Amino acid sequence: MTTGVSTATTAIAGDLKPTIVNPKNLYDPTPNGYSTAVIAPRGARLAYISGQGGQDSTGALSPDFAVQVRQAYANLRAALDGLGARPDQVAKLTVFVVDHDMSKLEVLTRNVKETFGAALPAQTLVPVPKLAIDSMLFEVEAVVVLE
Repeated sequence: MTTGVSTATTAIAGDLKPTIVNPKNLYDPTPNGYSTAVIAPRGARLAYISGQGGQDSTGALSPDFAVQVRQAYANLRAALDGLGARPDQVAKLTVFVVDHDMSKLEVLTRNVKETFGAALPAQTLVPVPKLAIDSMLFEVEAVVVLE
C-alpha cells in the first residue's frame, strides 16, 4: 500500500494492493489513525467483513471499553485470516462507538495504529446510542481488497 500520496493516483496494472491517498491540501488524518481515501485497484475482488464486536470466542463481553476494542480488532484480524488477507489489504473501516467521547478516541487511535501500522485505511466513526447487544460498546466492520 502506498502512503503519502499528494493527489489521487491510479494503481499500477497487476498490483492488487490498495493505494492510500492523503492529499496535501487536506488535514493530515494519519495521527488519528486513518487515511483520507483508498483506491481499490482495477480488477480487484472486494470482501466485506461484518461488524466485529468485543466478544471473545466464548461470547463473553467485558464491560471495559478498551478491552472490547482490543478484542474487536483481534476478531477483525481473525476474520482477515479466514479470508487469507492481511491488515494492509483493508481499504475501509466503519467503527460504531456507544456514547463516544474524546477519551474513547484515544483508545481507538492506539488500536487502529497497532493493527494497521502505516497502512491506515479510510475510516468513518459513527457515534451510536446502542448496538445489537446491550453491553456492547464498540463494533468495527471492514472492506478488504483481496489479491
